[in-house]
Amino acid sequence: MSQDLAADDTIFDLTPPTPEQFQYLVADLDEEEKHVLLEHGTEAPFCGVFLNEKRLGVFTCRLCGLPLFHGGTKFESGTGWPSFTQPFAERHLRTIRDTNYGMVRTEIVCARCGSHQGHVFPDGPPPTGERYCINSVSLAFTAQGERLPDKLGRGAPEGEVLEG
Repeated sequence: MSQDLAADDTIFDLTPPTPEQFQYLVADLDEEEKHVLLEHGTEAPFCGVFLNEKRLGVFTCRLCGLPLFHGGTKFESGTGWPSFTQPFAERHLRTIRDTNYGMVRTEIVCARCGSHQGHVFPDGPPPTGERYCINSVSLAFTAQGERLPDKLGRGAPEGEVLEG
């Protein structure tokens, strides 16, 4: 699947999982993943498994498998969390106004399953000027040349091999 094709967000089914599918997906999470993804928690900085990930590929939602970020948009922000300049496809993320901790931030969640991913800030590098600051436990990684996950059994393009 080329990056151009992958960026076409109309080809991925954004229908939320059924309650039964959601329960099945949640059963596969550990306690930290449940806390971050379902309770809008935050993992500790500088310890996430994807902080130093540099391979080409796609970062997907840990819960439902929807592609969220291309590896090529990841950058070192110095914040302690994986950071990206732009999403895989705009429609794959939803934003929520977050007023926790005495500040106003923009939370981002998976558009398909609603799981918490992190926050987006207007202090990133070009080309977007945005910094998508994401919890590693909110993500899974599919290296270039491997099959995308198809956790909901929806078929192509999910489950297909990711290429150049």
